[in-house]
Amino acid sequence: MSEIESKIEALVTEWVYLPDISEQWGVLVTEVRDMVKKRELIAVRRGPNKSLQVPAAFIDGPGLVKHLSGTLNLLRDCGYNDVEILEWLFTEDPSLPGSPIQALRENRGTEVKRRAQAMLI
Repeated sequence: MSEIESKIEALVTEWVYLPDISEQWGVLVTEVRDMVKKRELIAVRRGPNKSLQVPAAFIDGPGLVKHLSGTLNLLRDCGYNDVEILEWLFTEDPSLPGSPIQALRENRGTEVKRRAQAMLI
């Protein structure tokens, strides 16, 4: 396992397979794959089969966590790659408090997006 992989594994403790997401949402797995292709969702190849998996914290019942897609776009505009985005989202930020993904899940998206926009400057 690479240093990057082990860092992400330490930060992201729960993962969900794309077919499980499609079943939970009641959509075809191709729709979930399209979200990954359109970069609305981050999926990582992991495990012995290198299957695509999504951090479970990104999923909120019948859809994505509110403000996640917008935050992903902002971070990409800052020049972050997927690994850096995952690291930023799952790393504790004392000024929030908690991690950015935790704040998004608690409907504090404005605070998270403000911090992401500040990185553009």
